Amino acid sequence: MDFYYTYVLKSRKDGKLYIGFTKDIKRRVIMHKKGEVNATRERLPVELVYYEACRDKKYAVRREKQLKTGFGRAYLKRRLGL
Repeated sequence: MDFYYTYVLKSRKDGKLYIGFTKDIKRRVIMHKKGEVNATRERLPVELVYYEACRDKKYAVRREKQLKTGFGRAYLKRRLGL
C-alpha cells in the first residue's frame, strides 16, 4: 500500500515553518537538509517536526493546503507547542 505524507519542517535559522507533501518522506527530508530544495535552501538547517500519512494523494495535497492557511498554521503552533 502506498502512502503520501504531509510534513512540516522548522528552520533552526529563523524558526519559520515549511509545509509540503511527498510520497517518499525520508528522501524528501534528506533533500531539504542537503539544500537541494529551493524553498528551504536559505533557511538551513531544518528539522522535521510533524507529519501525517495519507492513503490518498488528493487528501495529502488538500491537507497541505489546509495547513498553509492561517487556521492551519495556528493549529500547528498549538499542536507543536510553538
